[in-house]
Amino acid sequence: MHIKHITLSVVLFTLVCVPTANARFIDHPVDSGRWTDKYDRYFKKYSKRYFGPLFNWHWFKAQAIAESALDSNAKSHVGALGIMQIMPGTFSDINKQNPHFSHMETPKWNIAAGIYYDRTLYRKFNNTAAQDKLYMTFASYNAGYGRILNAAKRIKSKEKNWLEIKPHLPKETRGYVKRIRKLMGEH
Repeated sequence: MHIKHITLSVVLFTLVCVPTANARFIDHPVDSGRWTDKYDRYFKKYSKRYFGPLFNWHWFKAQAIAESALDSNAKSHVGALGIMQIMPGTFSDINKQNPHFSHMETPKWNIAAGIYYDRTLYRKFNNTAAQDKLYMTFASYNAGYGRILNAAKRIKSKEKNWLEIKPHLPKETRGYVKRIRKLMGEH
């Protein structure tokens, strides 16, 4: 009986007090001060360049948190790299239009390429409200534009919106967009 009590105490202590791998995924709001501001100048600069001066650059920081927890050395199991988790082939395509984006491993160019790619996706959504376009942009970044386009084809109305398209997307993609929204303080 005494051993069971000690074992249960150790298990409870471990669950409550010892950080786990999931602890890094606690979603503190993007502007809470819990996340590093080390890359903020790049998020601000390239958000302004590709989305205009009035666009809230925090959206892209939230996206980067969802992608890599702002880890510039992050590498996914499929080969995506850096803060924005860009695939080498995608970076190569982006680099053809932006040859000054020199190295995808460099945080500045990784962020610039990610936001530039977001802009190319964002421009593809017509007949859609701005906020819905943003959610579909993030969904496309995660699942691919073709998958979002296929989901949109299932919707009968001309004006596409996130709430109609969302049920037709993979669970991972819905969760990805939900996490970005949560990081931005939306529920």
